[in-house]
Amino acid sequence: PPVKKASMIPRTLRFCLLALFSGVTCTGCHPIQPFYFHEDGDLSHFLDVAYDIENPDVDTCSLPDASETRAPLTVLNRDFDEFWDLTLEQAISTTLQNSKVIRTVGFGGGGSLIQSAVGSFNGAMGAPTNLLQNPDFVQTVYEPAIQETDPNVGVEGALAAFDAQFAANLFWDRRDRPRNLSRDAGFFSNLDAQDLATSQAELSKRHAAGTQTAIRTRHQYDNLRARTAQQPLSTFWTTEWEAEIRHPLMRGGGVQVNRIPIVIARIQTDIRLADFEQAVRDMVLQVETSYWELAFCYRVLDAEKQGRDSALVTWKKIEALSGKLQGGEADKLAQARQQYFEFQGRVVAAYGELFRSENRLRFLMGLTASDGRLIRPVDEPTAALVRFEWHQILCESLTRSVELRSQKWRIKQREMELIAARNNLLPQFDATTLYRWVGVGDELISADRQPVSFPGIGSTSYQELTDGQYQEFRVGFEFGFPLGFRRELAGVRQSTLRLVRDKAVLQEMELEAGHQLADSIMSLDGNYMLTQTTLNTLDAANQEVEAVEVAYEAGTVTLDLLLDAQRRRSQAERSYFRALLSYNQNIAQIHSRKGSLLEYNNVSLAEGPWPEKAYWDATGHARRRDASTYMNFGFTRPRVISRGPVKQHQETVNSTGANPGTGSGEVLLPQKAPVKMQPLNPTNAPLVPQHEARERSFDWGNVGVELPHESPLLSRQ
Repeated sequence: PPVKKASMIPRTLRFCLLALFSGVTCTGCHPIQPFYFHEDGDLSHFLDVAYDIENPDVDTCSLPDASETRAPLTVLNRDFDEFWDLTLEQAISTTLQNSKVIRTVGFGGGGSLIQSAVGSFNGAMGAPTNLLQNPDFVQTVYEPAIQETDPNVGVEGALAAFDAQFAANLFWDRRDRPRNLSRDAGFFSNLDAQDLATSQAELSKRHAAGTQTAIRTRHQYDNLRARTAQQPLSTFWTTEWEAEIRHPLMRGGGVQVNRIPIVIARIQTDIRLADFEQAVRDMVLQVETSYWELAFCYRVLDAEKQGRDSALVTWKKIEALSGKLQGGEADKLAQARQQYFEFQGRVVAAYGELFRSENRLRFLMGLTASDGRLIRPVDEPTAALVRFEWHQILCESLTRSVELRSQKWRIKQREMELIAARNNLLPQFDATTLYRWVGVGDELISADRQPVSFPGIGSTSYQELTDGQYQEFRVGFEFGFPLGFRRELAGVRQSTLRLVRDKAVLQEMELEAGHQLADSIMSLDGNYMLTQTTLNTLDAANQEVEAVEVAYEAGTVTLDLLLDAQRRRSQAERSYFRALLSYNQNIAQIHSRKGSLLEYNNVSLAEGPWPEKAYWDATGHARRRDASTYMNFGFTRPRVISRGPVKQHQETVNSTGANPGTGSGEVLLPQKAPVKMQPLNPTNAPLVPQHEARERSFDWGNVGVELPHESPLLSRQ
């Protein structure tokens, strides 16, 4: 009969596979946590987040000017205790004394408030944000020192390559290997078993010419656990003292190429000093610009108040006659009322811009936003004709510009890098010499000299060493170079291109400096002529208002002419002071672009005081050098890197047929008496102007004051 074939899968197993397939199909695939037998549910150590926003544990003291400021002055809060009559000298002095960090304010569109119209609460400059947004990129008084002390690219880091180096090591080695020898060969054992202890100490130094010298000592303890019959000592000591000198004859040889890293590090410090000087100059320029802008805001406020008061008087007069107005004449009251509120809106906007400008000046000076005082400029802006001799100030600009000086330092750095790159084209050709004293003995050292020589029992290695019986030396040359010098040639090519690029940039920078100076001269002359024109316009506008008021009271002119004359007078007064104060800003701008702004404000940059320990150490180094033997290395000195310190204050230049001015190339026309120049005081604290206060004959509270054409430009020095 036929036999049934047995199923390959048992029925129970098939049921389990079907159930597993159904469960996976219905539930899907998803990860699950593993099962643990000893889980108690305590997850107090579990952190459900990897990052949290936390406050750092830093304890710093805030400035009282930042944490204890009063509410700012606004158009709704105009209450202050008193005016603070501030001179420009005091503003600059306070700014420099409070400026460990250089503060700046941004000018909208590259202009200033004087160049823009005042009529809204969105001024030309907004609130300062540079420090909050870019704290790592601001200039401080610490930047040159930070560069100087950089352990990687600073001067001290570069000099560390020539410091003496000490190195030591100690090793213990054990060897236990069978030899390919038979016992009949006369050996005690066919094992190579040895304990070897080695210690080495080395003192090395790299010199300015590239020479490397080293003195090293080596001690070795040898324990032959399986020695032969010809080895009487199972343990012995070996002592070596050696001196080595290695001098590069081609690549890396010479004082200049080895001092290039130090020179480059010093150039980087000089660049940081130039950047710091540029930041101080820009801050002083911004202080003076903000000072005149605040003065302009006061004059605008006075002009708008005068227009508002005139409109109010006209409104009251028409209102008093309102009962007599008939027919089409009833619109005069509305016109006068509209003119008054128009001027009132301008007054409110002028107040707002005045408070903004005063707050910006406070920020530049490092003061609190509000302290109950309102700063009021008291210095007189000059209306005298200031002339600059073009060729002289152009030469001065190309010589004293801090940007050009910084670029020249970069060119000098590229020249040093090119020298180093060309040195790499030379083969490595070194002369080396080594001399060694050797001593071997049963013991390392003994207090008494023993009449036993190695390999006798009781001999000492140091005795053998000092006897000088075993001396070795080596003299030779090492030579090598890469075939083709591909990397070295690429380095020379890149260094050459960088040097050519920086020289081309310097030429274009000089061209741009000339154009900027020319633009400033154009603006200076243009604003001077504009000042004269607007002054005549203001005088004519005052006469027109007086004449129209008399004619209106006589009934010969309409109200439109009177209101229009009042508006034109207000606009003429604002235009006059805009031109006048822009003219004073142009004078400061020319000094900035020709590199004499700090001298113009009698500001000097000097190194700050060191700690007493630094002076003590410097005196000790000087005395140590004085007590040493002088060696003239003049023939190995590198080329000239610097032309000496920058003369921050130049002598006053007298032009033929003209009076001396406040700076090189500057002439005041006309001038009745020469300006007295106060000599510099070397004991003054750095970064603080120490000149006499200028005259304050200009009354900012009197609306009708007119500046004479021949008022002298007072020297800030």
